[in-house]
Amino acid sequence: MKKIILFLGILFTTIACAYGQNVNFTASGPSAVANQSQFRVTFTVNGNAKDFRTVGEITGFDVLMGPMESRSQSVEFVNGKTNSSISTTYTFTLQAQKEGTFTIPTATVTVDNKKYISNSLTIKVLPADQPASQQQSGGNTSSMQNVGGVEVFVRAIPSKTTIYEQEAVLLTFKLYFKGVNIAGFTDAKFPETKGFMSQDIEASTNKQAVLENYNGKNYNTVVLKESLLFPQQTGTLEIEQGKFDMLLRIPNAQPRGIFDDFFNAYPDVKRSVNSAAVKIDVKPLPTGKPRSYANAVGNFSLRSSINTTELKVNDPITIKVEISGTGNLKLIKNPEIVFPADFEIYDPKIDSKLKTTTAGVSGSKTIEYLAIPRHSGKFTIPSAEFTYFDLRTKSYKTLKTEAYDITVEKGEGTTSETMTTFVNKESLKFLGSDIRYINTRNLKLKPKADFFFGTAAFAMWYILPVLLSIILFIIFRKQAKENANVALVRTKKANKVAIKRLKQAQKYLTEGEKEKFYDEVLKALWGYFSDKLNIPVASLTKDNIEQELSKAKVDEKLIADFNSILSTCEYARYAPGNSFGEMEQLYNQTVEKIGELEEKIKMK
Repeated sequence: MKKIILFLGILFTTIACAYGQNVNFTASGPSAVANQSQFRVTFTVNGNAKDFRTVGEITGFDVLMGPMESRSQSVEFVNGKTNSSISTTYTFTLQAQKEGTFTIPTATVTVDNKKYISNSLTIKVLPADQPASQQQSGGNTSSMQNVGGVEVFVRAIPSKTTIYEQEAVLLTFKLYFKGVNIAGFTDAKFPETKGFMSQDIEASTNKQAVLENYNGKNYNTVVLKESLLFPQQTGTLEIEQGKFDMLLRIPNAQPRGIFDDFFNAYPDVKRSVNSAAVKIDVKPLPTGKPRSYANAVGNFSLRSSINTTELKVNDPITIKVEISGTGNLKLIKNPEIVFPADFEIYDPKIDSKLKTTTAGVSGSKTIEYLAIPRHSGKFTIPSAEFTYFDLRTKSYKTLKTEAYDITVEKGEGTTSETMTTFVNKESLKFLGSDIRYINTRNLKLKPKADFFFGTAAFAMWYILPVLLSIILFIIFRKQAKENANVALVRTKKANKVAIKRLKQAQKYLTEGEKEKFYDEVLKALWGYFSDKLNIPVASLTKDNIEQELSKAKVDEKLIADFNSILSTCEYARYAPGNSFGEMEQLYNQTVEKIGELEEKIKMK
């Protein structure tokens, strides 16, 4: 009887969870495909669905198959609770027929007698690969090609090559590859951007390869980095080459058997590619800049507000000026608010709310000006000017704040006897309250002839510093010798530096940032071995790490464990879906193996 009750409880809980879940109906597919290529489009709904229909016909593509319906169900028991989920998927197999941009229409489905509608998809159909004789030579690339049709290169792509001073230019580093998979990067050195103020755009943690047609060929592409550059000088500015060391996973051209797809069919090959240098012409701004020019280039608006226009002496007054728009917001100068001479002025408070995207830096900058009137009367705060260079009209535009008339009345307890000569705008002091009587309580006086010189205490004041100096000299002498040996210092601190980096990796682990987690673990290990073995990071390889550890008589199993961790980190960043448990296990293993190596080296 108890088993029946338990079964019914689980059943009702499962049904309640299934019915209580939010229903999501989404369509997914590639953003770009080559002409005449085949691909799939899927519609997925988390529920027991029926009556699937597309809203309109699929045009621009031949429907080779579909919709093919499939269902999956899973039940989880977590902390005594049962979670059940059902997923229904409808799959189309399509073939592109002509170049252009086409839309896959939305679809409808019914779940629990309710109708749901999906999103639509936009797919760009690219030209098919041209014959080699018709392909153009690629500019701004440095490629590596193999006989088997393998191509890999990195392009540094500026959004503009001719700009004004302080005008933003988007610089994109994009990886192109064909006939090969990217197993990972061992090193990526992006060039310095001399002459520019650089601001990186936050990259997506889930980078997906996108098909792109370049010089007559279709390549898989991944954006490695995007930055907004603001030139700080005029003339021709050059961005040097970048260097990228990577591991390529190349399929065997001649497989040896049916199991080659699983065993050594994709050997990893190390390759280095460079992005070509980029030149950008920076033009000076037109002559005739107004005095109120605020070093601002872009498109901006201006508004201001005041907290009050009627107040008393010594009460604060606040004027807020907000500059909003798109442009070099971080580099603009604040408008100048001119307060009357009888006002005490404080440094302005600045609050910036900015967002950096591929379209530029946009948002707002609020400047809060604080002043305190020290005399009563009627005053006028004139309007302030803000001039910027408008990129759309290629001209200077001047914006103005409001002018404010204010009335300051005498406050309670104020007198005309205020100190008007003060330094650095310190708080004013009132005469009669800033000079106090000398406090004679507990005051002990000594005879005039009672000298400190010649006493035992006087001698100790001289002897103690000398003894302390000798002791400190002896203590720090050994430390100074050790610090002089840079290699010894790096070796001793290797473990601390690695643990510090691994703490950052643990943070990414808890946040589920897969790529950042593996990157940080990899940096921690390479940095640890560089410090421990006194080998520059640029010269480190798995082979020389293994050689040095073998010389130190480290167990072969421990060496193999470190090689396994390094390989896992290099491949896992681009491998599909590693679970949290796998990442946590790798983190614990890394900490454990570093501890084991430290203990073995100490014992030796």
